[in-house]
Amino acid sequence: VQLQASGGGLVQAGGSLRLSCAASGRTFSSYAMGWFRQGHGNEREFVAGITWDSSSTYYADSMKGRFTISRDNAKNTVYLQMNSLKPDDTAIYYCAADRMPRRRPVSPIFTEYNFWGQGTLVTVSS
Repeated sequence: VQLQASGGGLVQAGGSLRLSCAASGRTFSSYAMGWFRQGHGNEREFVAGITWDSSSTYYADSMKGRFTISRDNAKNTVYLQMNSLKPDDTAIYYCAADRMPRRRPVSPIFTEYNFWGQGTLVTVSS
């Protein structure tokens, strides 16, 4: 079972990136998915989450209006569109699958997620 995150890179402040997280080995179509991030010297923090059926999404306050999470269960992939990026958004971004099927609402607690991708680095320059 693997979650493969991609799409990170170097971008200037105000720019955009789209992260992808492709699952292989099993389907996560019945599980909420989340994005977390960890900046240098910081704890891992919740970024965004989406329910298994895409009926609802949840964002950390600092990401609201700038980030959009979505998923395509047919492709077993979750996305994170990041706009208006700031230097403070610099971090390694991880995707993760909830440990409990069909949870509502999305949990922002990383211990509720038991499958993790390897992370993709996002660097925002000023």
